[in-house]
Amino acid sequence: MKKILVTGAVGQIGSELVEELRNKYGNENVVAVGHKTQPTEEMKKAGPFEFANVTDKMAMANLIAKYKIDTIYHMSSILSATGEKNPQLAFEVNISGLYNILELGREYKLERIIIPSSIAAFGLDTPKDNTPNETIMRPSTMYGISKVTGELLGNYYFQRFGLDVRGLRFPGIISYKTLPGGGTTDYSVEIFYEAIKHKKYTCFLREDTVLPMMYMPDCINSTIQLAEAPIDNLKHHCDFNVTAMSFSAGELASAIKKHIPGFEIDYKPDFRQNIADSWPKSLDDSAAREEWNWQPEYDLIAMVKDMIEKLSAKLKGCCY
Repeated sequence: MKKILVTGAVGQIGSELVEELRNKYGNENVVAVGHKTQPTEEMKKAGPFEFANVTDKMAMANLIAKYKIDTIYHMSSILSATGEKNPQLAFEVNISGLYNILELGREYKLERIIIPSSIAAFGLDTPKDNTPNETIMRPSTMYGISKVTGELLGNYYFQRFGLDVRGLRFPGIISYKTLPGGGTTDYSVEIFYEAIKHKKYTCFLREDTVLPMMYMPDCINSTIQLAEAPIDNLKHHCDFNVTAMSFSAGELASAIKKHIPGFEIDYKPDFRQNIADSWPKSLDDSAAREEWNWQPEYDLIAMVKDMIEKLSAKLKGCCY
């Protein structure tokens, strides 16, 4: 039986990943690790939870030894917008923290480590449409720099030490369960909350800003599918493009209006616009489809319908 540790377990992706992994492998076999944010009572009661900082190598080593961990999903990260406000912290968490995890993987001979990357790894010189899996990567943010570094380090540890490290380049992730934590694609979640509660939203990106996106169920499925794929099938390791849909902020607003006719939106781009402009509009994820049979389930129409239904129920008393 696998013994799994998930860092960043209280974050947007980590919280839902922990739930799914516990459903699959058993509550006691999945250790959730957070830093400062308190977990939900449900997460704490369902299985083991620990507070630790990924930049503290000894603390992480103690958890690996205590729970006899063989697999790590390293979801801990400072995201793009937050990282630009505090690039020193982003470097420390995203690069030094990852280095600790990889070194511990080598020292403890772990079976597998999953280290998500991001479309932030690309840059202004990267082709915007149907961005290839292999292309020029010159990110202009500390977050993006840390993700390129993570991909290179992960591939190095695989080639140099035989450590099975795998990773996906996530697009923007949309979820009704947990709020995002400082990313440039956060508008795509905030817009649903404001549409349901107030029928109006001010977007911090331009109306015509197109970015690749993915609904959380697809995000979780893709992460676990890659982790479970036979290694002999993989030609890539830490740098899989993965996506489900691409749309502009205006297209998302129009899709929401079909469910909430009175919804109004205006656009006031801020510093995050420059970050978004450096990212792809769409991704070529054929490598993921060929090497581990990746196939998303949600497109824009299905995602919007499910988000509004699920989030409306979550917010209760709010109607439209």
